[in-house]
Amino acid sequence: MAVAGRGGRGGSGSGLMGIRSIMSYPIFVSVIFSLLFLAALKLLFTSPSYPSSSDPELPTTGNAYIHRSFLALKSDPLKTRLDLIHKQAHDHVMLVNAYAAYARKLKLDNSRQLKLYDELAQNFTDMISKPAYRAALFETEGTVDEDVLRQFEKEVKDKVKVARLMIAEAKESYDNQLKIQKLKDTIFAVHEQFLKAKKNGAIASYIAAKSVPKSLHCLAMRLVGERIAHPEKYKDEEPKPEFEDPTLYHYAIFSENVIAVSVVVNSVVKNAKEPWKHVFHVVTDRKIVAAMKVWFKMRPATGGAHVEVKAVEDFQFLNPSYVPVLRQLESAKSQTRDSENQAENATKDTKYLSMLSHLRFYLPEMYPDLHRIVLLDDDVVVQKDLTDLWNIDLDGKVNGAVETCFGSFHRYSQYLNFSHPLIRENFNPKACAWAYGMNIFDLDAWRREKCTEQYHYWQNLNEDHTLWQLGTLPAGLATFYLKTKTLDKSWHVLGLGYNPSVSMDEITNAAVIHFSGSMKPWLDIAMNQYKELWSKYVDNDMEFVQMCNFGL
Repeated sequence: MAVAGRGGRGGSGSGLMGIRSIMSYPIFVSVIFSLLFLAALKLLFTSPSYPSSSDPELPTTGNAYIHRSFLALKSDPLKTRLDLIHKQAHDHVMLVNAYAAYARKLKLDNSRQLKLYDELAQNFTDMISKPAYRAALFETEGTVDEDVLRQFEKEVKDKVKVARLMIAEAKESYDNQLKIQKLKDTIFAVHEQFLKAKKNGAIASYIAAKSVPKSLHCLAMRLVGERIAHPEKYKDEEPKPEFEDPTLYHYAIFSENVIAVSVVVNSVVKNAKEPWKHVFHVVTDRKIVAAMKVWFKMRPATGGAHVEVKAVEDFQFLNPSYVPVLRQLESAKSQTRDSENQAENATKDTKYLSMLSHLRFYLPEMYPDLHRIVLLDDDVVVQKDLTDLWNIDLDGKVNGAVETCFGSFHRYSQYLNFSHPLIRENFNPKACAWAYGMNIFDLDAWRREKCTEQYHYWQNLNEDHTLWQLGTLPAGLATFYLKTKTLDKSWHVLGLGYNPSVSMDEITNAAVIHFSGSMKPWLDIAMNQYKELWSKYVDNDMEFVQMCNFGL
């Protein structure tokens, strides 16, 4: 039994060994792979028929598309071309439908664009569904008709071209990035136009504000003509003792504008309780001094008030060796003006370096016998008696002025260059600025504090405009820093030359109103709501005012 069992196992083994003896291992592996390859080919070439190209569910990518393309190439090379054309048409139909769907989302159902999208998508569908094309291209079992294929291709390309043009036109409406860029371009263009208009407006405003009106020129000429015609009437008189009397109320007015100075004097006198105690020191340019003297000779201040008229040149100590501004003014005039910008800047420098503007820093030397003096600009109107100013305790300070700061506006940082180490070390950028126009100065304290020397120090350092740009206010802020007493705001209300929103209650309660800004009350560009506040003090009975047609 045992032998028989072993014999059976041995028989099976001998059969397998017989096969292996016939076929070696490498040959066996090759046969197996060959059989697998033949099975794969059979599966590939005996697959069921694929859907027609007109089927909307037709796969156009991946293995299925490769499979169809391979079969089409095997059966008919034109079918590959047909498939590509059909795919191109199908892709553009999808794109058009996508834009149409977005248009509907934006509620553009009634727009012409949406109708065009729908029509174009329908045209693609109708073209593919044409019986001639379906019969010759999509439902045929034989070869594709090349002539029909060419015609179909031409129609598809025409419609694709139309679709692309339509999408290109519509892309701007639907592409947010393009919308943003277009908006940025529009904002930039409008901003450029705004800057140009602003610059032109500023130039026009500057010309209107700084040019001498015809009426003012006429008045000055007629006054000078009067002096020439009647020299005996206008001989210079000896100075009155009242001009140096410290017990009276003294005012300093520095201006070239005859009519403006007359309004300031008239407004003070008409509102003064004791006008005979008020003394006005008017200083002007030598070209205007004759006209100014004739005016106050023909129309003396009422109520017994006293008016002294002088030219800048009458103060002999004001010379270039002593006054930094005069040296800088001569330097500005001697500079070569090679370009339009240099000429414009030189003109502005000359204006702001005008000695008439800087006389306010020499009050103690101009009026050595006085203890206090009120400085009035020529564009102010006085509405109340000002004698109480002389009774204000300035606490040892030099200057009494109304502050103009609110919030972060009108602080020292807006007038002085705090990037300069000298400015940064000596001043607080948050210090509150104050206004010129109506200031009470304690001349004794001025002399004690040596403010004129302080002014010279800072003005000499600022010859190249590195400490501040232009104007007398920054120089005043530097000179009278920590030496200014704040006055109640009702003493001095500003802004009537630029701000149309100044409260009428503020104006009514103010002792002095100031037409600060470019729209001066004697100009055509003055604001009508404020003009009457100034014009009611104009001496309209004066014959030359009538002849020169001020139009007030």
